[in-house]
Amino acid sequence: MQAPIIKPSLTKRKPEHRDEPVVASPPPAAAPVETTAPETEEAKKNSGMYFPPEPQTFEECGLDTGVIESLILKYLAGVGAASGGAIAGDLALPFDPIIQYLADLKRQQIVVHVGSANMGDFTYRLTDTGRDRAQKYMIESMYVGPAPVPIKQYLDAVAAQTITKLYPQEKDLRNAFSDLLVNDEMFSVLGPAVNSGRGMFLYGYPGNGKTSIAERVTRCFGDEIYIPRCLISDGFVIKLFDNANHEEVAIKKNSILKTDRIDPRWVKIKRPTIVVGGELTMNTLEIQYNETSKTCEASVQLKSNCGTLVIDDFGRQRMRPVELLNRWIVPLEKRYDFLTMPNGKKLQMPFDQLIIFSTNLEPKDLCDDAFLRRIPYKINVGDPTEAEFRKLFDFVAPGLGFEMNAESKAALDYLIDTHYKPHDRPFRCCQPRDLMLQVRNRCRYMGLEQRLTPELFDYAVSVYFTIM
Repeated sequence: MQAPIIKPSLTKRKPEHRDEPVVASPPPAAAPVETTAPETEEAKKNSGMYFPPEPQTFEECGLDTGVIESLILKYLAGVGAASGGAIAGDLALPFDPIIQYLADLKRQQIVVHVGSANMGDFTYRLTDTGRDRAQKYMIESMYVGPAPVPIKQYLDAVAAQTITKLYPQEKDLRNAFSDLLVNDEMFSVLGPAVNSGRGMFLYGYPGNGKTSIAERVTRCFGDEIYIPRCLISDGFVIKLFDNANHEEVAIKKNSILKTDRIDPRWVKIKRPTIVVGGELTMNTLEIQYNETSKTCEASVQLKSNCGTLVIDDFGRQRMRPVELLNRWIVPLEKRYDFLTMPNGKKLQMPFDQLIIFSTNLEPKDLCDDAFLRRIPYKINVGDPTEAEFRKLFDFVAPGLGFEMNAESKAALDYLIDTHYKPHDRPFRCCQPRDLMLQVRNRCRYMGLEQRLTPELFDYAVSVYFTIM
């Protein structure tokens, strides 16, 4: 099978993807794109988009008053004093119940008024009794922030936003891979694999775009989802939203109707694509408990629910491949996973993502038939042809400041005839960009005009390819 032709750009690569070509990156998370939420609840239902409605009571939040009190007292212990509105806003809880609950805490002499705020609100601070109680809550958990969401509500959200109900077609794939050049043969194999929503092996020589392909698969599903910032189970707070792995999408608030408001404990993100490589350990596949803060961090597969999980450089982890594969057998078959809580309790959670194993090794050398059966698609990402290799230079050159004129094409002929064919050196998708970067850096250092010549290609080859 021919390799996909990758259109590289100047975007920096992540260190763990050294063997993959660089391609255009999505917009940074620091500048999320504003979107407009549907105008009415009926419109949201008709659009098929899941949304978590803003709760009006603590019961609708699914939280008992013990959790509410803990968050309020720890919050006031940290900020000193705050209005009821500020407390409700920062803890992402409904305003009216918070005001009523603060009044009850005042009657118990746990908080006191230290001033008035807007529209009958007051500014509160802790009493000595309140500070003592806040310290006890801190010993149990130091988490302070948006109120957590119960597991049951999260399970309902995953079921409503699952990728198993979405069936991308060819036009969706071509849109998702618009910044890469993938040949039709690869599309014909990759399309059904993505459409299945199950899992796949991408294997082949390094530098041909396996990771670049894997990172774009999620785009085929083409929409955003809502996830809680935090979950709560048996009193343990589990941090789910992760700025490093989730790209937040801003919501433009355009309705004053309470029924149209989104629960502020939830965040709207693009369907996640989480890539883990050689650094992956068995510990990161479990809920991780922080002894200092007494809070938990979600596992990588939990963070990737409703999206894609890419196991990059599979076979090069610090654990044996069979250990990692055995960990996935039940989730891949049943589409749910069991995670161990700090108290030893097993938590059944959805395993709702497309899992992609990307490797430079043969899949049959890494796992047995029982596991390969659970990964129905094994796709070889092979080397580009000479024609595709030449075409890559045409795409890469303008972005690096080169012009593919007659002189450049003659230099490319020299490169192939001198440094590839006589040595039976295989073409790789990443090499056009890498070699031209070597030439560009040389020209800048020597103060030369930036152009492609046989002499400069000789230099680039001498420092790029290792010959022992």
